[in-house]
Amino acid sequence: MLMLLVLACAPSEPCVGLDLDEDGVCDRESADFGRDALVPPGGRANIYALPEDRLAEIVERGFEHSLSYPVSVTGVLLPYRPLEHFFDPANDDAAPLRNVLANVTGLDSLAALYDDAGLIPFDTEPGDEPWAQPVPDLVDARRMGVTVLDSEYGEGLTFSCAACHAGRFLGRSVRGLTNRRPRANSFFVFGKEFLPNIPLDVFQQATGATDAETEMLARTGEHFGRVGLKEPAQLGLDTSLAQVALSLARRGEGPDAPFDPARELSPRENALATELADSKPMVWWTLKYKNRWLADGAIVQGNPVFTNFLWNEIGRGVSLDALGTWLDEDAQKVDELTVAVFASAPPRWTDFFAADTIDLDAAVRGEARFAEHCEACHGRYLKGWDDPSLPIDAQLATVEVRYDATLGPVDVGTDGLRAAGIQHFGPQLDALALSARMETIVESQQGYVPPPLDGIFVRYPYLHNNSVPTLCDLLLPASLRTSAFVQGPSELPEDFDPSCVGYPTGDAIPARWERAGAEVVAEGPGLSNEGHDAFLTAADGTPLLSDAERSDLIEFLKTL
Repeated sequence: MLMLLVLACAPSEPCVGLDLDEDGVCDRESADFGRDALVPPGGRANIYALPEDRLAEIVERGFEHSLSYPVSVTGVLLPYRPLEHFFDPANDDAAPLRNVLANVTGLDSLAALYDDAGLIPFDTEPGDEPWAQPVPDLVDARRMGVTVLDSEYGEGLTFSCAACHAGRFLGRSVRGLTNRRPRANSFFVFGKEFLPNIPLDVFQQATGATDAETEMLARTGEHFGRVGLKEPAQLGLDTSLAQVALSLARRGEGPDAPFDPARELSPRENALATELADSKPMVWWTLKYKNRWLADGAIVQGNPVFTNFLWNEIGRGVSLDALGTWLDEDAQKVDELTVAVFASAPPRWTDFFAADTIDLDAAVRGEARFAEHCEACHGRYLKGWDDPSLPIDAQLATVEVRYDATLGPVDVGTDGLRAAGIQHFGPQLDALALSARMETIVESQQGYVPPPLDGIFVRYPYLHNNSVPTLCDLLLPASLRTSAFVQGPSELPEDFDPSCVGYPTGDAIPARWERAGAEVVAEGPGLSNEGHDAFLTAADGTPLLSDAERSDLIEFLKTL
């Protein structure tokens, strides 16, 4: 998620940010991030209307920022070199404390820390598809999302956008895809529980940390005192709404949300301490088609990339004055990341499977079912098979996406707690000086924005709360859907059900999957798998689509 930097620059002042034509006007000024912005057919993949011969270069620079967190003033940094030394088996001085940590948390190495955070690996031999992520030199390449940031205190470890917005499908890493098994929230809970209780002299002795690195740890511990945390209800979900709301409750009121030690000890009450507003991280490649952001469209104005940084740093306990200063200095990095996110492209079925695994006749029949039941909300997808002379791979391709960005939120009976959660902190966000400066407005909505469906075959489990494991289930009335499944990895063919498109369920769940902590049960407030019944159920309560019609529709959806 990201940002419109409307920095109040007079025309005579040079642009602070991306300005490829060097006319002094920031390229971002060409973009409309308002709720009424017109989105042309095919979307706004070149959101700043950059010269086509420079676009690819800027996109790759932007994706570098998604991998290496660019916010130099971030509130959470762990001293990297001391951590490496602490986890070194040859460091006998740290052995007693290392054993205690391993026994209590299971963390016995940096790799275990990365695994515990759910970070995915880089592909050893990435392809050249637009969604494939080359292994860069500028980050710790062992996991996507690991950032080793140079700070005034030394090298600090933190996590970047890719921790949640890079996922795995059949052993490949896909940038912009939802991480189905993120545990970044657990990392923050661990930090808040353990860091303030580590005696700094013991840490320094066990790790060989310098005075500056020890100060980094102390500073991070202070920031955690300004952060309110909540564990996700189930694996795959994110509690960013609650973390932002509960962190704001630990700050003073006013446009700068200043630090308030009294509030840190006695936070204001907020309903999200108990109400469930969890959601999965959303894919990036649908942003180009929209003019409002988040699953419910609650960001009705402003670049969602900015919102992402603002929310991140409220949830990391940083001073908003410091964040504003960083924006003044490093606006170009945000511009480049914005360009990359809007230019994101989804994978295609034929990137992973042979073209003949699609029944073309069935897919064409499914297109008619889609037009009848789904197109009004989810858009129209012009297909290559309108020209039967093309090769089969080209026939299966989507030529253009035509999506109605003006549709806005629609209430189709989907569990509404995530959308309702915005009301518990949206007004406080809108009152912030940074929000006003960036012209960002957040409003609680009724329902959710029906998303564009390109790349839908890799976006399981479905709905904003991950409550539906397959397309087969999603196209049934809610009462007939699978209500319990395991959110496993996606490494081997057996980890994916290509017929139903999603997780294998029931007896088909791979025996090697570790179920503990990965079970999903779609029941209770915030976790319901209800929704869409009006489009799927006949007047007598029976499924509106026959088995054959559902099968045809799924075949069409595979090609999006």
